[in-house]
Amino acid sequence: MEKSQQNISIQRWVALVAVILFLLKLAAFYLTQSVAVLTDALESTVNVIAGLIGLYSLHVAAKPRDEDHPYGHGKAEFLSAAVEGALVLMAGLIIIYEAIVDFIHPHALQKLDQGMWIIGFTALVNYIVGAICIRKGKSNKSAQLEAGGKHLQTDTYSTLGIIVGLVLIWYTKLMWLDGVVSLLFASFILFTGYQILRTSIAGIMDEADVQLLDDMVSYLNKHRRENWIDLHNLRVIKYGGGLHVDCHLTLPWYLNVLEAHVEIDALTALIKSRFGESMEFFVHSDACLDFSCRICTKENCTVRKHAFEQRVEWTFHNLVPNQRHVSPWIAPPAGRPEQLQPR
Repeated sequence: MEKSQQNISIQRWVALVAVILFLLKLAAFYLTQSVAVLTDALESTVNVIAGLIGLYSLHVAAKPRDEDHPYGHGKAEFLSAAVEGALVLMAGLIIIYEAIVDFIHPHALQKLDQGMWIIGFTALVNYIVGAICIRKGKSNKSAQLEAGGKHLQTDTYSTLGIIVGLVLIWYTKLMWLDGVVSLLFASFILFTGYQILRTSIAGIMDEADVQLLDDMVSYLNKHRRENWIDLHNLRVIKYGGGLHVDCHLTLPWYLNVLEAHVEIDALTALIKSRFGESMEFFVHSDACLDFSCRICTKENCTVRKHAFEQRVEWTFHNLVPNQRHVSPWIAPPAGRPEQLQPR
């Protein structure tokens, strides 16, 4: 809950800063009458709306789970990020429209030097706020903060590009460059909007986070206990800043319920130590079978029926499927082919 409140506090500042910077960019447009500056101002309207939506979504995501939402309200962050991505795409399209109109009906530009100083200041502020959001979003596992931070830093890069364009216009006096600069950065904004939208939809649809799974599998492989004979059917679902982890853990068949529970607790504690406390687990324990002896590294096992042959290294590709592992050269026992295909 402490991290949730921290996310909300940061988002309040993001929304306030977005309003102030938007007003500054409007002032810069009033001074210069540049479509390129208007491009920056229009993107800032998205920052304002996205900041307010993000603040509301973090309030919702911080609510505890209830009967209607047994996994909590964390998905609200992905919805907010999706809205932000859609708004960024919309801003890009509006900018393209304004640039085309400016090509058809060009007009003189004014006070470019003053306008450049104003939007240069907004670029610096956006970059600093964006960096804070990304850092806190990653540490607090907040999709909303991270998406918002990336958007703010993208705004910084586009603003710097617009400043470069204005400098060229100022020195060359080629007013048509204003529309060209707008079109170039509208394309950049459209690409950014697509990336934000794509990431948020992946979260809503519970798309597998391959990088997260790779990191988790690698960490588990390095810290395996001897009773962890096999691990399979590993799934990780994101709920805002929280994770829900499912897996099947194969243990020696002769462990009693209490002993098996100790091993499961050790597994969950290991994952929490590396990937954060805001996690929920569902770990199903499987009893080892005869064929498991060949990949079991447990020493001094009094019931071993086969000699150890090969340790199976856990990887993303062999932990995610619902399939127990066997040594590559061992034929699966008759009657159980669906479980025992070699990997």
